[in-house]
Amino acid sequence: MRPTIKMVKTQAQRSLLRPTDIVCFLRRVPVKQNRLFLILLLAALIAPGIVSMALAQDAIPAAEIINDEGGPVSITGAVTYTNGFFTMGVAEPLVILEDQAGFVDRDRGFLMPEASQVIGKITSDFYTSPFTYSIDLPIEPAASLRDVDQDGGEDTGVMIYAIAYWTNTWGDPYLEERDLYGGGWSGAYASTRINPNPSAKAEIIGGTYLIYAPDDAQGFPSGFGEDGLLFSADDPIVIVPQGYTIVNLDTDPFTFDRSRRSVIDLIEGEGAEQEDFSALSYTEAFDALIALFRETYAYTEYKGIDWDAKREEFRPLFEQAEADGDSFAYQHALRDFIWSIPDGHLSAPTDDAEFINATGGGLGMAAREIDDGRVIVNFLLEEGPAAQAGIALGAELIELNGQPIDDVISATRPWSLPFSAEHTLRLQQLRYMLRSEVGTDVEATYQNPGDEPTTVTLTSVPERVSFAFSSFNAGLTGAEPPVEFRLLENGYGYVKIYSFADNDLLSIQLWERMIQYLNGAGVPGLIIDMRQNGGGSGFLADQMAAYFFNEPLLLGNAATYDESLGEFYADPDFEGQYYLPPEELRYNGAVAVLVGPNCNSACEYFTYDMTLQDRAAVVGQYPTAGLGGGQTTYLMPDGLQLQYSASRALGPDGEIIIEGTGVAPTVVIPVNEETLFAEGDPVLDGAVAHLDEVTAVELVDGGEIAVGETVAGEVVERQRIRYTLIFEQDGVISIFLTDEASALDTVLRIYDLSDQLLAESDDSDDGVTAPNSSLTELEVPGGLTVILEVATYDDASAGSYILEVRELE
Repeated sequence: MRPTIKMVKTQAQRSLLRPTDIVCFLRRVPVKQNRLFLILLLAALIAPGIVSMALAQDAIPAAEIINDEGGPVSITGAVTYTNGFFTMGVAEPLVILEDQAGFVDRDRGFLMPEASQVIGKITSDFYTSPFTYSIDLPIEPAASLRDVDQDGGEDTGVMIYAIAYWTNTWGDPYLEERDLYGGGWSGAYASTRINPNPSAKAEIIGGTYLIYAPDDAQGFPSGFGEDGLLFSADDPIVIVPQGYTIVNLDTDPFTFDRSRRSVIDLIEGEGAEQEDFSALSYTEAFDALIALFRETYAYTEYKGIDWDAKREEFRPLFEQAEADGDSFAYQHALRDFIWSIPDGHLSAPTDDAEFINATGGGLGMAAREIDDGRVIVNFLLEEGPAAQAGIALGAELIELNGQPIDDVISATRPWSLPFSAEHTLRLQQLRYMLRSEVGTDVEATYQNPGDEPTTVTLTSVPERVSFAFSSFNAGLTGAEPPVEFRLLENGYGYVKIYSFADNDLLSIQLWERMIQYLNGAGVPGLIIDMRQNGGGSGFLADQMAAYFFNEPLLLGNAATYDESLGEFYADPDFEGQYYLPPEELRYNGAVAVLVGPNCNSACEYFTYDMTLQDRAAVVGQYPTAGLGGGQTTYLMPDGLQLQYSASRALGPDGEIIIEGTGVAPTVVIPVNEETLFAEGDPVLDGAVAHLDEVTAVELVDGGEIAVGETVAGEVVERQRIRYTLIFEQDGVISIFLTDEASALDTVLRIYDLSDQLLAESDDSDDGVTAPNSSLTELEVPGGLTVILEVATYDDASAGSYILEVRELE
């Protein structure tokens, strides 16, 4: 996710009267009258101080122009990116003219008006860095005007643009609030450069602007002034020509260029470009990595990491690898160093051939630790070594190679290290303790159900079936779409989110299609399966969760290292929040989220979000993976691109969340023989049972009601009141369901005696009593008996009601 900053929603109306207008007007007065008119005019203006402003404006010099070819008509350039996550999820990349009024106002809620967004063309392969772009400038631009001449007057002002890269995910091709991360000016991949320290609030400190002046009387800064801030009171000002001008902010004074065709390359930015140690020696790169982690790794104190001790432990390995010119030894040293840091977000180099050799031998069985502490066999390969030795499904593993099974598990070092959470590590240790090189002898002591303990010697064979069975990714093919939805036979919706790093645009299109179906079909509950989700964009995860809420809740913050402060800093003005979709795209039914240890990173943010306001039940046997940091990439020698945690996720009170703990289930499914050997999916079954419980509606018999009668009552959440209505003779009736304040969102239904729905009213169509309900001018035959049902919308409200059956003439 690209670093961005938020900013302004509206601009104040500006007067068109400028001090220069006064000067021009005086020049049109006959010469003989000049002196008298000037005295009268100055007397009228002296109180507001406009005299000094007029004189000051007259004194403002004109900008010194280079390459004066009448102003640019087109801009081309290149975008170079090094960050390993730059293209992640991107389906619709854009390079646009970005309205900078928000930065001028220092308003982080600014949303660029759609009319101001001039979209360019990407003219090379976006997925190969650098890619190129071109923008043809409009004759009449429509960005926000800002008066930046600092004279205290109200001038027309200028339009100020940066050229910036964005990606479009929601709605039409223009950028809306969610595409803009809530609004803002670019902090990376733009023609401007910002102060990289988060406490600096994304102050622009260099780069290039494109400005447009509607006339030749507008001022613009020619430098940053003594305070080093742009668009502040001490800016030196020059008058710029009418039309477009390129402003180079990296010269002092600024350079004003009116070349007809301009080349502006975008700047990746210090906070986005990856650290590159690839040109260093093995030892130098390790020293640089230690220095980087010591300063910017997000969880040093939280995890109690001693970087000096790690340097002392691992540096000799890098020195030896360097002395020997041994790339394999170097990668081993780097792997072991990273494996020693308990953070599942960190990536380490792995040699595929070495991994395959070390784990290629299996015993034809897999095992799980159950709630009572026993480790039991939950998979047997037919004709595999374990089955042939007499080990049965459900057998307890007691010892391996004479060591208690708990010690064996704890001593096992999985190849999928490192892990943030103990429960995730433990589950992987259970997998890898049964792997070895082919031909390895293993002495196993086990106890089949109902038998005595037995010790056998097993020899590992070349099989990976048991290993695949216990994999967190069992069943995945790699061809799954990011979002997959279906309707279960029980009437609940079921959706599986595989990734927040696939194709953001497709993810949202599938997501919104699902929401539309759920609402249109009146589906009472939804199960969201997050058990095999590798993560991705945390912002995308947050905003997909927003479809289940009706308030723009604050979600927490992120802290990153601030060099100017020498510590981690979380900007209090930049908390994450929901940016709500349109009301018709929000789902208000019951929700259950399925989780497990393979719900990682952004998947955990989504799950955490769904716990707010108790919006969803979290159902599972284990917490999520516990990966709470924000990631960036770095380069090491021998072409290794790796990642590390550069920011920490914080809750609303500034506490570290998710990292090391994950999000725990609120509906815990036991791990025992019953669930391990269940034919179905016990976690899914547990979610269905929960939805059945929370969506169950109590039907209350309200007795009989007659034509011409009015009854009053009370309805509570998840309750419906039913009345029996018998028609003695033919007639025409109207039925009204109201409350005194017309505030209860009621639903009125009519059923026959076989419980078939005959008619329904949510809101009255009389324009007066909505959200109350009515069914009017119904012709009914004598002898008919029906059931009138009083309910509330989604069975979610409570209050008093009045039910009236009115006979019409």
